[in-house]
Amino acid sequence: MKVKRALISVFDKTDLESFAKGLTDLGVQLISTGGTARLLKDSGIPVTLVEEVTGFPEMLDGRVKTMHPRLMGGILARRDVPEHMDTIAEHEIEPIDMVVCNLYPFEEMAGRRGMTDDVIIENIDIGGPTLIRAAAKNHTGVAVVTDHADYEALLAELRASGGGLSHETLRRLAAKAFQRTARYDFAIANWFSEAEGDFPRHMLRGYEKVMDLKYGENPHQRAAYYAEVGLRQHLLSQVEQLHGRQLGFNNLYDLHAARALCDEFSLPCVTIVKHNNPCGCALAQNLATAYDKALACDPVSTFGSVIAVNRTVDVPTAERLSELFVEVLIAPGYEPAALEILTGKPDIRILENRERRQANPGEFDSKRVLGGILIQDEDNDPEERDDMTAVTKRHPTEKEWGDLLFSLRVAKHVKSNAIVIARDLATLGVGAGQVSRVDSMRVAAEKARVDLGGAVVGSDGFFPFPDALELAVEAGVTAFIQPGGSKGDADAIETCDKAGAAMVFTGRRHFLH
Repeated sequence: MKVKRALISVFDKTDLESFAKGLTDLGVQLISTGGTARLLKDSGIPVTLVEEVTGFPEMLDGRVKTMHPRLMGGILARRDVPEHMDTIAEHEIEPIDMVVCNLYPFEEMAGRRGMTDDVIIENIDIGGPTLIRAAAKNHTGVAVVTDHADYEALLAELRASGGGLSHETLRRLAAKAFQRTARYDFAIANWFSEAEGDFPRHMLRGYEKVMDLKYGENPHQRAAYYAEVGLRQHLLSQVEQLHGRQLGFNNLYDLHAARALCDEFSLPCVTIVKHNNPCGCALAQNLATAYDKALACDPVSTFGSVIAVNRTVDVPTAERLSELFVEVLIAPGYEPAALEILTGKPDIRILENRERRQANPGEFDSKRVLGGILIQDEDNDPEERDDMTAVTKRHPTEKEWGDLLFSLRVAKHVKSNAIVIARDLATLGVGAGQVSRVDSMRVAAEKARVDLGGAVVGSDGFFPFPDALELAVEAGVTAFIQPGGSKGDADAIETCDKAGAAMVFTGRRHFLH
């Protein structure tokens, strides 16, 4: 398909001048709308105004300018249908072989604070999507260009082929165009749906592929990673891989869990995750000490783990990490000498997280089920100590309070039923995913492998029976934090009072299935 005539109407004018000049150098006639035409003329690029083609001026503050038979006919006429070509010839309509168009920034405007409805609605593009869809529908005869990132490659192909574009290129451009208009429409639809509340009748989502994966949870399953469009950040946004093999499905799933837990804390933190559960988490005055404490929780399970830290990795931490087989390590930075130590291990995937933007406020959590999706609020509301109640005769000491709040934050990220035994701002034992709370307590105590004197327990749910509490007290635990709300609360409090242990009710459950 030869490109002889192009219609250009863009809001984002990035790299437009060089692209338009490249087209005119190839002999392509350019047609354009007001602002775009002025830019091209000021750059010395010959251009014909749309109104000179249509014989009709722009009107209604630019709301109507390109939707005219002399343009739409030139775009939609099928080149392989003689009747179509005869019809446009009869009406003195010339074919348009390329449409270069991007859209008003609706998503950007709708996402800004303080924007009025009138301003947002004026940024709903009408003519642009119509032009794009028309050109994409007739892509066997019309090239539709919606992304300035394609300009250079298209010029190269046009020059190499004497002014033509291949069927493969035209189809790729059409697919990209329909994806663009679909994303644009669902952004608008979702904005209008917000008036229905947080859970409207219709919720539309779009995803863009970030990377192909070698395989899924198991080698016989195909997989890829997609990011939801329109969000400020995703799992790998602003993340650079500095070393190691390609990331896999399970790496990414565990990376999500490790980052979510590590983000709970502002003190130097090391989080170690295996099979989507923390097997070690600790806070300390420096990263190396936090690593030692986190590793001590379950040194066996940390083999082949994913580790997230919230400080620049220094040499002492790197030396410790180099002694362990780690699948993935993510940190906000690395000292050069530390990176040299770590890259001596060929298998470790080293990620540097440069994302500093905050997540979208009010973002939802979702879980896929058969034929649908479950949507809920994220479980990330802050819980203040002042909102909690010490329900036993003995209240926690200040040290116990610190460990209790730490254990509760970790428990939020452990598959339920979750029990976290902690001391000195470090996990000692984690009981995850058991179908009874007493079993989770037993697993956590066995995992600890140390004396639990003075330790605390954080639980994601209430204790319906005193058996789990009795097991912990016998092992040396002195304080508990749990939601409360069980018919067995009185028995739980009595068990703690008899042992001289403290118990705190939060009033909030933290199941993670």
